[in-house]
Amino acid sequence: MSRHPEDPTDDADERLDLESAIGGADTNAGERVETDGGAVGTPFEVVSEYEETRRDRYRKLYDAYVYAPISIIWRDWRARIGFTIVVLYVLMGTVGTMVVEPPTMAEGQALAAPFETMEYPLGTDDQGRDLLSQAVHSTSEILKMVLAGAVFTVGTGTIIGSIAGYKGGMTDTVLSSITDVFINIPGFPLVMVLGLMFEDQILGSPIAIGILLSIASWGGLARAIRSQMLTLREESFVEASQAMGLGTPTIVFKEIVPHLMPFVVINLTNAGRKVIFEAVALYYLGILPFEDLNWGSMLNLAYGANAHARPDALHWFLVPMLAIVFLSVGLTLLGQSLDRVFNPRVRARHEKTTANAETEDEPQTNDMMGGI
Repeated sequence: MSRHPEDPTDDADERLDLESAIGGADTNAGERVETDGGAVGTPFEVVSEYEETRRDRYRKLYDAYVYAPISIIWRDWRARIGFTIVVLYVLMGTVGTMVVEPPTMAEGQALAAPFETMEYPLGTDDQGRDLLSQAVHSTSEILKMVLAGAVFTVGTGTIIGSIAGYKGGMTDTVLSSITDVFINIPGFPLVMVLGLMFEDQILGSPIAIGILLSIASWGGLARAIRSQMLTLREESFVEASQAMGLGTPTIVFKEIVPHLMPFVVINLTNAGRKVIFEAVALYYLGILPFEDLNWGSMLNLAYGANAHARPDALHWFLVPMLAIVFLSVGLTLLGQSLDRVFNPRVRARHEKTTANAETEDEPQTNDMMGGI
């Protein structure tokens, strides 16, 4: 019995029916086509037409940058304590300066003990100035120094280390040589010399002082970032970005640097603590000039009045010391917890709302294999 040859038009009709069933023939404008990762346009591809609305995009952004970080912080005791301490200091340096009157000379009894009167809960110094008012109004300048110094250290170290590690060659040689010079410069003596040289220029400018204190602090971070970059630049996602024709700044700062964020954040808080200690030390030694009181100048005046050896004046010495210790502890705990915030695996466990929303809103896909 003879077999008739197949008609080519039958094959074409079958292909058209298959494309129509998959949903690849007509895709409405504005719809997002979700696939299961197979080859598009084959009988084995499962496709669903899921329209991603603006509400969905906002919900994903909320998930990634608001919900997940808050959820991680709330579940970690270190994060709760550190975040609370830092927020209290920020409020003290912003709102507190508007609520608490600035200290004035002879406003109260000299060397009044803490809680002797609720008008001066932390007591007064030898000139009758309220120590609580001094601590509150000193916080604003210290926070500005910390922010300026930490951002300068981390920003400079990350940029130089990333470029040196990714580019290699002569660029790496030049930047690494500059980094080595700053690593070998004794930072604290350099800051002392620069502070005396530019005394008039930095007077009354906490941001300039913060940058001055961090002028030689970025070298170690740049060296560490370079070492990490040498490893990450060999990863497959970097090769894929290069194959797509992305520029060096895009690959470095959008693809690679996010993988270094836990390390960068830890160094950000450490740099902030270093600025606090150096600023207080230089003010305490009288090297940095000051117009207004701050924690370092409070210690300087207390030491000059021999408060550390007088029981009736010991609180004058302890108030700025405790302010320094608590802020340092808060930054340390916050830095340890932010490591979890930037950890992709931890973030994935806490990003719930978007996944739930897509499960509820996304239409069921047609399983093409089920009908075979």
